[in-house]
Amino acid sequence: MSGQADAVPGTLTHAVVIRKVWHDAPMGELTILYQDEHYIAVDKPAGLLVHRTRISEDNRFVLQLLRDQIGRRVYPVHRLDRPTSGVLVFALDSDAARRLVQLFEQRQVEKRYLAVVRGYTDQAALIDYPLREEPHKPAQAAVTGYRRLATVELPIAVGRYATARYSLLEVRPATGRMHQIRKHMKHIFHPIVGDTTHGDGRHNQLFREQFGIYRLLLMATGLEFRHPYSGVDLSIAAAPDGELKGLFERLGFAGETE
Repeated sequence: MSGQADAVPGTLTHAVVIRKVWHDAPMGELTILYQDEHYIAVDKPAGLLVHRTRISEDNRFVLQLLRDQIGRRVYPVHRLDRPTSGVLVFALDSDAARRLVQLFEQRQVEKRYLAVVRGYTDQAALIDYPLREEPHKPAQAAVTGYRRLATVELPIAVGRYATARYSLLEVRPATGRMHQIRKHMKHIFHPIVGDTTHGDGRHNQLFREQFGIYRLLLMATGLEFRHPYSGVDLSIAAAPDGELKGLFERLGFAGETE
């Protein structure tokens, strides 16, 4: 199956275009989930920055890798944290970037994530808790909804508890603050497994020792928005990568992520 989609038909106004990629890209290349003459979406690997920053000495970035892969300039329109994997969209020209950034700012882009968190959460909830992106700046409105897809209890003692409990969540942030999902899950005392900044080190260590997992268990699984040029409703999705698929199978979560 090809990783590149056909161009979006300009004559359609109500179609939903879905792109899912279930195979790995060639070594060193990014998996392309969707592409037309205005936008391209890739499956960002965990551990890669979106673009160069002054606070990092990394010399490999998604923006640079994608530019080299397709042979043309790309423009970032949103961000994913370095440890987060999944759907990441770039524009192919400055006007396309401006139009899609506007949709993000107007909250007209639906975002979906999968997360594995400590403990048993409520079946569903809406977290409405303002967040500060920097200590000296005022808190800004931040809203995150989630629903629980599955739970697991492992017969492994952690701290004063004889077993370790975890939930698999589908998370839908309504706003886009820095580290929003990670901070909100910490706020409700269900931190994301593998989060070395906002998480629980004991549970992170359990996943390293028992499953060989050294990453943040947060993945951007989908974006939905109306194409700024054609008016087509787009739904771009990414499947869990091989490492996450293997973990979900061991935890009994596999059927909830398809």
